[in-house]
Amino acid sequence: MEAVVGQREEGEAGRCLPAEEPPPPPPPKEEEEEEEEEEEEEELHLAKRRKVLCSEFATITSSDAAVAHTFLADYGWHMQRALNAYFDPLLEKNEEAASRVPPAGAEPGSSIDLTADETASNAGVSNADSRQQEDDSSFSLITWNIDGLDVGHLKERARGVCSYLSLYSPDVVFLQEVVPPYLCLLQMRAGSYTIIPGNIDGYFTAIMLKKSRVKLLKHETIPFPTTSMMRNLLVVHVSVSGNEICLMTSHLESTKNHSKERTKQLQIVLNKMQQESESTTVIFGGDTNLRDSEVTKLGKLPDNVTDIWEFLGKPQHCRYTWDTQSNSNLDAGYKCKMRFDRVYFRPAAEGGHIIPRSMDLIGLDKLDCGKFPSDHWGLLCNFDVIL
Repeated sequence: MEAVVGQREEGEAGRCLPAEEPPPPPPPKEEEEEEEEEEEEEELHLAKRRKVLCSEFATITSSDAAVAHTFLADYGWHMQRALNAYFDPLLEKNEEAASRVPPAGAEPGSSIDLTADETASNAGVSNADSRQQEDDSSFSLITWNIDGLDVGHLKERARGVCSYLSLYSPDVVFLQEVVPPYLCLLQMRAGSYTIIPGNIDGYFTAIMLKKSRVKLLKHETIPFPTTSMMRNLLVVHVSVSGNEICLMTSHLESTKNHSKERTKQLQIVLNKMQQESESTTVIFGGDTNLRDSEVTKLGKLPDNVTDIWEFLGKPQHCRYTWDTQSNSNLDAGYKCKMRFDRVYFRPAAEGGHIIPRSMDLIGLDKLDCGKFPSDHWGLLCNFDVIL
């Protein structure tokens, strides 16, 4: 009896053991070949993508493929991080430059190395204006098309632009033709400014506000519905010394052939200036690409909107902001002088008042690379604030 029970238990135990599964059959040879082809295709695609990234990096930074590959590889082939690393040293010397007094009497076209220890200068701007004390009785603004679309000597020209901003330390900066590397550089180094870009792709405008003087209230971007050049109107509302100011910048449609579109855009700007509260001071500045005849065709500026250059008596030293004779960046085979860059002003009807005091050109000195910071001169405007 015990023997039978033992045999039954052994039989049941045997049935409980799982059957050993046979090994899976090897994958067909065709599947292995397909996987290998996919891997090779992926590697080829990755290599092509990295080659494109190197080309884009080299174009933006005016460097070569070897430099591009080094930076991109070091930063995991992340374009923005690599660009940040490349442009990070640009302003290391500018902080020292801001404390230096510019040489007097420099003429347009004279060569001063902004990439070394010297600082930008020009004869038309006094040290008193460039070294304004941060009090409530003055206000300063720079507007400048920095020509970010020209990739030639981009690094050196970016350094030059930043040297001027460090030197004059304006309360507000209007920039046109900003490209992502410039925006990156400014965001990294201009910690004392709030930066509001009008876009983040391609090229665009930006407004910089000095945090110690200018309080940001709100901002908006108004599209130009029929532009073919990615243009818009950037509007920023701020408070300065208790005065509410509406700041506007734009880069109106370029070239003579787009006069009709440019005039339409100007009308949008003027309408927006008119729509702002009467208690608010409105300042528009930018690269308007305007010809005087185009403003005349509109009839004239609204009665309460002033062209600051005209308000100041049409000073000839700061009339032309685009001058192919004095500025050789374009290597143009023709001579042309235009007042493309303008600043319009609509005073507040009541309360505190801001009154234009002076206007000067900046960016008149060549960099060590033989180029100017931009093909445009910048405009520096100083205002008196009457409380």
